[in-house]
Parts: sequence; C-alpha cells; structure tokens
Amino acid sequence: MELVNTDIAYKFIRERILNGVHAAGAPLASKNLSVEIGVSRTPVRDALRQLEADGLVIIKPRIGASVRSMDLQEFKELCGLRQALETYAAGMAAQNRSEAELEEIRSALEAMRVIVDKMIKTSDDRELLGDLAREDVRFHLGIINVAKNDLMKKEIMRLSLINRVVSSHPAGRKNKESLGDRLKVQESHREIFDAITRRDVSAAKDAMEPHQRNNLEKVIQS
Repeated sequence: MELVNTDIAYKFIRERILNGVHAAGAPLASKNLSVEIGVSRTPVRDALRQLEADGLVIIKPRIGASVRSMDLQEFKELCGLRQALETYAAGMAAQNRSEAELEEIRSALEAMRVIVDKMIKTSDDRELLGDLAREDVRFHLGIINVAKNDLMKKEIMRLSLINRVVSSHPAGRKNKESLGDRLKVQESHREIFDAITRRDVSAAKDAMEPHQRNNLEKVIQS
C-alpha cells in the first residue's frame, strides 16, 4: 500500500511542479502535501526523494524540500549540456534513421508548417501556441528516438524537464515571438530534417547546434 501511495504522491507533486503550481524555489512541506494528497507523510517523503533524483526537487537538512531553482551560471551550464547532447543526437539520427522513423519527424515538421500558416492569417494566435509547442516537442523527440541511444534520451528528457521548471515555463507556454522569429525557427527545423534525410551527419549537427543555441539563449534572456 505504501508503494501505491508513494506513486500517487509522486505523480501529484510532479504534475504540480511541471504545471507551475509550485514554482522554482517554492517550499514543499510534507505535512501540507500529505493533507492535500490524502496520504501519510512517509509516501510523500519517499516521493520527494524520487523527485530529487529526477532533478526537480532539492532537499536540504533541517530546511526541507523545495522546487529546484538555479542561479544564472548554473542554468547556462545546464543549457550548454542539453545543446551538446541534442546536437550529437541529430548526428546519430542522420546515421541511424530508417524511412519509417523519418516519417514521424516529417509529420511533426508538416504539422508545424500548417500551424504557422494559420498564425499568419489570424490576429489572435494564442490558441495555436500550445499546438505549436506540442509539435515542436514531437519533432525533437522524434530525432532523439531515431538516435537510438536510451541513456542519452533519458538525460535529455531529464534536462528538458529541469529547464522547464527552473525557467518557470509550464507546459505549452512559450516566450512571445514575432512571426518572423517563428518562420526562422521553421526554416531551421527544415534544415535539420533535410540533413537527417540525406544521412549527412555533419550537416545535421551543424544545423541543430545553432538552432538549440538560439532557443536556449531566448530562455536565458527571459
């Protein structure tokens, strides 16, 4: 029963963190959480330790647990590591991809093109932002999957979640971008895809590196 309650507590707290209910640096009192979730403090403490292992929570002796936060230098280091891994993943995807696997990446790219075209024709694109963010994630996840390196995939996903939490960007929320910025991002996606299609390892990495650098610099500036 304790294991079940730990799983319930873990999912509850993790969802609250990723949705921005508990922002970066916010305290996570096990007593209050146990009341909210409806379980004892023991599974809550176990869940917090799991979230600490995930990198989303920090637990300090005599202080307790809080949502992960970073100073600017540490955040830049995290962004640099993620950039390096995703650049390497693009090269591996170009080397390892099959035609069937390529189709998933192409599908996400085409979906983003359609969404951006709709944005050009509307003065209120707020409803489209979430769709665009989801397809962007699908595009990059498709590349990571095709790279066929489970350890790298796990680390990229972990860094991505930490990035989202410490930069206070809940799921689906993006910095405000001009239409020109979005068109440039779309062209960047196309360059990455074309290089992977050609099985050009160097070109795939050369296209992904500035793409990731520009994206992460926007988050740092915000």
